[in-house]
Amino acid sequence: MSSNAELTPVKAREMIRENQWLKPTSGLANGFIQGNLAVLPKDLAFEFLLFCQRNPKACPIIDVTEPGSGIPALSAPNADLRTDIPKYRIYRNGEFTEERTDISDLWDKDMVGFLIGCSFTFEEALLKNGIPIRHIEESCNVPMYKTNIPCVEAGRFSGPTVVSMRPMPEKDVVRAVQVTSRFPSVHGAPIHIGNPETIGIKDIHNPDFGDSVTIKDGEVPVFWACGVTPQAVAMHIKPDIMITHAPGHMFITDLKNEQFSIL
Repeated sequence: MSSNAELTPVKAREMIRENQWLKPTSGLANGFIQGNLAVLPKDLAFEFLLFCQRNPKACPIIDVTEPGSGIPALSAPNADLRTDIPKYRIYRNGEFTEERTDISDLWDKDMVGFLIGCSFTFEEALLKNGIPIRHIEESCNVPMYKTNIPCVEAGRFSGPTVVSMRPMPEKDVVRAVQVTSRFPSVHGAPIHIGNPETIGIKDIHNPDFGDSVTIKDGEVPVFWACGVTPQAVAMHIKPDIMITHAPGHMFITDLKNEQFSIL
């Protein structure tokens, strides 16, 4: 296991805060829950929380901050969501406007931060079961796609489910379902296996987010609900401002993966 995988969450966040790690966080500080970020003004926070509650596969809530606070008190009380993610994305009126490494100046007294479970959490379990993870092998970001699967609406929030994809040999698919089913708080079992066109993906080699990966002969694409879904929703409902992590660039919590697994 590499030294980056063995980093503590505190050390990993320190590297991120000091801009020493600007890459996707898959494989960083293995064994600890990683989270997707969504930041919204307080007047949208309840509706978004309801949206997550109604769409637990795509948006499993790990933590929510107090309005105006960047501190995730339950998952990493000594961290700061404004500085401890490698890259953030800023959406204004539903349009992606910029990417940056620090959002302190944008986080005012009305901002509420949501940490949403991330599929990177169960990747360690897949690897331990001998199931290959192509985007780690190829040192790139996981491919992610908008689908034709609608989310359950809540207030002003609606839009398509986003999925992440991991190709694997057919013989590994059943085991992958079993392994990831143990982690319902971080997307759980796949929501689709096989033909991407069934869920509205026209070109599997052209993801909407992340990077394309090699799919070898005899391999099957396996799709999990993805915490990038709020970004697709932001594009759909166009709030004045919404801040998210850049796809693949997660927040590393102090919570251990096994705390979120079931037997």
